[in-house]
Amino acid sequence: MSGFDAIDSLLASVAPEAGLPDAAVRRELREQAGLSKAQVARTLGVSPSTLAGWETGRDPSGEARTKYAYLLDGLAAKIATPDASDIPETETAPPPAPAVSGSGEPSASPVDDEADDVEALAVPESCVLCSNPAGQRVAGFPQHLDPADCRPVAAGAPAAAEQEATPAPAAPSPLPSARSANARPEHRPAQPTRRAERPRPPVGRAFQLAGEPADLIGRVVEAALAASEGDVEAATAALARKAIPDAMALLDATRIGGRYDVIAHPWMPDILKRQSSRGADQVWEARPKWTRAHLPPGEHEVTALDINGAYLSALKTHLPLGQLEHSSGGVGHDRRRAGVHLITPPSWDHEDVLPNPIGQRDEPGPLWVTEPTLRLLLRLSGPKYALCDPPEIHESYTSGATEGLLEKFRIALKDARDTAIADGDEVTLEYVKAMYSKFVSTMGTSNYNRELYRPDWMHLIRSQAFANLWMKALKAHDAGLTVVRAMGTDELHVIGDWRRVFPEGRGVTEVKIKDIYTAGTADAAAPHTEEA
Repeated sequence: MSGFDAIDSLLASVAPEAGLPDAAVRRELREQAGLSKAQVARTLGVSPSTLAGWETGRDPSGEARTKYAYLLDGLAAKIATPDASDIPETETAPPPAPAVSGSGEPSASPVDDEADDVEALAVPESCVLCSNPAGQRVAGFPQHLDPADCRPVAAGAPAAAEQEATPAPAAPSPLPSARSANARPEHRPAQPTRRAERPRPPVGRAFQLAGEPADLIGRVVEAALAASEGDVEAATAALARKAIPDAMALLDATRIGGRYDVIAHPWMPDILKRQSSRGADQVWEARPKWTRAHLPPGEHEVTALDINGAYLSALKTHLPLGQLEHSSGGVGHDRRRAGVHLITPPSWDHEDVLPNPIGQRDEPGPLWVTEPTLRLLLRLSGPKYALCDPPEIHESYTSGATEGLLEKFRIALKDARDTAIADGDEVTLEYVKAMYSKFVSTMGTSNYNRELYRPDWMHLIRSQAFANLWMKALKAHDAGLTVVRAMGTDELHVIGDWRRVFPEGRGVTEVKIKDIYTAGTADAAAPHTEEA
């Protein structure tokens, strides 16, 4: 092949990218066609959160873009010129387009804006969670949108499940052993079963039965053990390698019927972008790294306590739902929102007995902190503790927030962890630990997780773990223990009878002993030990 022939061949292989309509039109086409995000996402081989990103301004690329453009072109043609054979006799016109707000964006109905595939029921049906009448059907199943509306059936009253058989959602399909960066598994209900045969979940865990994700984790572990022919080390290693995509699939499973869309790739302000390829961004996480300068006179037995599941517990924190919005000029703190804040921290006058809540920072002046750090400072400056002055807030990047966004995900992992500990199942225990720790560490700008780009969430979850450790140090101090050291997310060294303050065990609400050592003399400083 001559040089010009090679060039012609190369030029022929370059095709223009498929054109896409505006993001608002994409969502409008899907809604006019009566399709849910879950349906379209399954067809395109992506996750509902990825599709949500495409409908809010992010553009796909490559084959995904071509397929998405093909779908949108087909929907546009079908809606513009519907085939008469496709219209029922009782239908006289195509479904109306959604209302348009003053900004030009389509305005969804109150329920459709909060959840995928939500249908208002003319006649209430029995909720699949509590069996009381529900006015909406979510993903094909009647449910209450607000967990507070789910109430146990009154004693002596026949459950609606005993009056009629209604399909209930079954456990999602097992997590895949391998997934592409842009694909997540399908979740389809199994054959209908009578709700009378299924345990009723506790009130507050709306939209999904609590045991299903844990069962899903168990099935994946069983498959890994079978594939390794019972080799525990090989199965554990294989599960650790797929912990990131499996965590994302579990997140999808626990988000079915959720009230909020997860925006996977929102716009981020410059302060949340790395300053160099290997550098950090401008957000300060307030990681504790504190050792008490002086111990009381005499020798003391110091117990190094290990805080169990620190990052798992930290998944319960206020996370921003949408794109971060800037505010400045001393607007104060809105507890309904969350994000990052530029503050001047207050002076801390208790360094001799407790670590500084913002961590050990050498440079004075304003700094960007996360929501958990700000809330901790505001709490400590309040009348209950009065340990410092309130921080001064200069600027903020925040969005409307909820503390329960990852709650079902956290509960699924916690339940699986608790069961594994009770059964002595170290394979599942290590798998679950890898899932939540890698989920947190790769949700920022990591190349290992391309599905979720939320450096703001990563900082907030980490800071929540640090704030949780700080509050444990305060609890120990208030109970009369001598706090010797606080490090990272899970290390607290104390002198005194710690068992009257903290329960001992392996649960996430318990602590276990990491080390016991003797330290101090009549005039000695605190011991120096290697950081764990």
